[in-house]
Amino acid sequence: MRVLEKAPAKINLSLDVLRKRQDGFHEVRMIMTTIDLADRVELVDISPNEIRIVSHNRFVPDDQRNLAYQAAKLLKDRFNIERGVSISITKTIPVAAGLAGGSSDAAATLRGLNKLWKLGLTLDDLAKLGAEIGSDVSFCVYGGTALATGRGEMIQQIDPPPHCWVVLAKPTIGVSTADVYRNLNLQTVQHPDVDGMVNALHNNHYEKICSLMGNVLEDVTLRMHPEVANIKEQMKRFGADAVLMSGSGPTVFGLVQYESRLPRVYNGLRGFCDQVFAVRMLGERNILD
Repeated sequence: MRVLEKAPAKINLSLDVLRKRQDGFHEVRMIMTTIDLADRVELVDISPNEIRIVSHNRFVPDDQRNLAYQAAKLLKDRFNIERGVSISITKTIPVAAGLAGGSSDAAATLRGLNKLWKLGLTLDDLAKLGAEIGSDVSFCVYGGTALATGRGEMIQQIDPPPHCWVVLAKPTIGVSTADVYRNLNLQTVQHPDVDGMVNALHNNHYEKICSLMGNVLEDVTLRMHPEVANIKEQMKRFGADAVLMSGSGPTVFGLVQYESRLPRVYNGLRGFCDQVFAVRMLGERNILD
């Protein structure tokens, strides 16, 4: 038997960090939404009782470091599954980009194995399991648009953004999330208006959404990697309505309301970045088949 799952990327419309927690994580409040840039995860029964990761991307680990592997192992252990599975991951989402590609692959693996192994779990069940793997996995199980709190695993569905285009540009650098958080000074950050963003989404107010976009991690990454700041400036110059770094970076995204303006933004950035994408918002929550 074979199951195919789409694993969409996410962007952060708003990302606030409140404090460092005793467990070493940070308390966050952030608004995430899925976009139509996705990996493809294919799950196939195999006769050896093992988990096999298949990917042609050299940056994707094929062992227990892979979050999709961890998702399969968690389900096998929790539900005493004595079957093997081959997990083929076709990457479209850039690796280590602040777009939750690995987390989305893990979430797609949870959803897909729920079907393949006929576990009968709900999205809520899968999201709880996902929280044991990584902070973004719970959101990726649901997809759509959500307010995420705690360390990112507490998910409250909210209204999706209005239809628009998203242009993404990822420079050829890697960013360590741990280093970004280590250099974050919570005494001096300017906290974004997360509640205002929730209201703007509820009212479908595109201009307000653009004006309220904010990410407390952005200044840290821009200081560490000036090339990210340059991409952000170029994206503004080419006409994006609002520009922000996603997660801890280094990917920068811009919102573009009118398709007529899209080619100028997209083509202009191709001169500065190899990895540039123009996609639509998804914004709607996943439904289990």
